[in-house]
Parts: sequence; structure tokens; C-alpha cells
Amino acid sequence: MKIISVSGGKGGTGKSFVATNLAIVLSRYRHVTLADLDVEGPNDHLLLGVDLAEEEPIKIVNPFVKYDDCIKCGVCANVCDTGAIVMTREKLPFVMARLCSGCRSCVLACPTKAILEGYRVIGYTYHTVVNNNLELVTGKLREGEEHTPPAVREGKRRALRYARDVLLIDTGAGTGSHITLAIKDSMLLIAVTEPTPLGAHDLELILEIAKEQNIPSWVVVNKYGIGASEKIFEKIVSIARGYEAEIIAKIPYHDDVARSIVERRPITFKNPDHSVSKIFNDVAHKIMGVI
Repeated sequence: MKIISVSGGKGGTGKSFVATNLAIVLSRYRHVTLADLDVEGPNDHLLLGVDLAEEEPIKIVNPFVKYDDCIKCGVCANVCDTGAIVMTREKLPFVMARLCSGCRSCVLACPTKAILEGYRVIGYTYHTVVNNNLELVTGKLREGEEHTPPAVREGKRRALRYARDVLLIDTGAGTGSHITLAIKDSMLLIAVTEPTPLGAHDLELILEIAKEQNIPSWVVVNKYGIGASEKIFEKIVSIARGYEAEIIAKIPYHDDVARSIVERRPITFKNPDHSVSKIFNDVAHKIMGVI
């Protein structure tokens, strides 16, 4: 089973657009499990035109203090790296659950075992069968939650349960720890960028992360043709060359693509002979040559 990640740093470059259409094409040749790990705003199911199904809760540890056993040492507050435990004027620990990442450091560090493990639900994972050769696993945080790594971890863990030939990971935006966790163990990173200054800036950031994890990278330039594309494209070429990342596709901005997104019918499914669909066919064949 091969893991391929689609990322890009900046939000709005079209990572999900690329991931879903690649999943459609690759599923014609191999079994594909698509993992939507953009847990703060997953939308692969919308782009694929399917509903979320088979809900499972994502739980993290929610510590409770047994004050009868507390010796007021403050160790729990010292080891908490999210500031979820504060000491009151009475030198008793107070837990602010919404800040807790569920790491269990306080539980392990307490010398009197005065911290008990409860749990709380921070989100859900879903499993949806798209067709006989394509399955979708979605991770989704509950509204107001902000601890993305646990949700990414559980979404990826569930996706691995169904993965057979190819696990295609659609990451969230950004270049934080949740992205590092999502792309871990990938054999290939497909970095999706756009011909804008910010797109080029974040492309460099995501390629640096891939380099640190020894993951080979390819680059897809989406929305080619908007703005000063040629000028920015030269910068993207320079950045890609610096990281030995091959630019494998330039996807033009096209009204038909926008229309397919609104209709919740991927362009590769709606119109397999479209010029944009042919670009995805070429990318898929290139992937098939390395997996």
C-alpha cells in the first residue's frame, strides 16, 4: 500500500480539487482510499457529491483532579504545554478543558495519581463508499475545537483501516504540526500551488517540510492564467528547482471546472474528455509509474 499526500500550505490553491479528481482517475486502475484530513473544513465529500456516513467519535483525554489526593505540588501545571492547567490562589490545579490537547502529560507526571482520565469528543471521522474502487474517510472537528493534530491522527488511522492499494491524503491548509502528521510516511508529496506571490511563498514552506521528512515532491500549478501568471511562474520554477521538485502540471483556470465544483461532479467524472481531465489523466499515469 502506497501513501501519497496532496498539500500546498496556502488555503484555496485547489488541494481538494486536485485530490478528488486524482482519486477518481486513479480508482480506474487501483483501489483508492481518499483521506480528507482538512479537519477544520473538510469538503472532499462535497466535491465528490456524496454524503458523509458511518460516523465515529474522536475522543481525547479530559483530565479531572481528585482534590483529596492532590498535594498542591504544581507539577501538572508545569508539564502542560497548552496552558490548560492553572494553579489557583489556594495552589490547587484547575483544568480548562477546551485548552487541553489530551496529551496525558499531567496524568503521567502527577506523583500521587490525583489526576483521573475522563474523555471528551472533539470531532468525528466518517467512512463513505464512493464506488467499488474508491472510498472516502473524512476527519472533522466539532465547531469551536482547535486541536487539529488529534483529529488528523484519528482520521489517518481510520483511513489506514480501509487502505489497500493507494492511500491518497488531502491535507489541510498551513504548514504546522497537523500537516507534518498528515504527510508522515508518504512516498510522494504533490504540492498544489497557484500563480500568486503568496502561493509561491507557501509552496517553498511545504517543500521544506517534505525535504525534512525525506519525501520526494512534485508540483502542480493550479489556476494557471490568472493574474501575472508567467512572472510568478518563473519564481515557482526557481523554488521547485531548488528543492529538486518536478513541475508536473499546469491546470488552467476554466469556467467548466468552476461549474463542475458547483454541481458536485468532478470534472474527470463529468467530462473525461475535457482538456483539464486529460491533465489529470497524465498526472495519474505518472503516479502509476512510481507506485
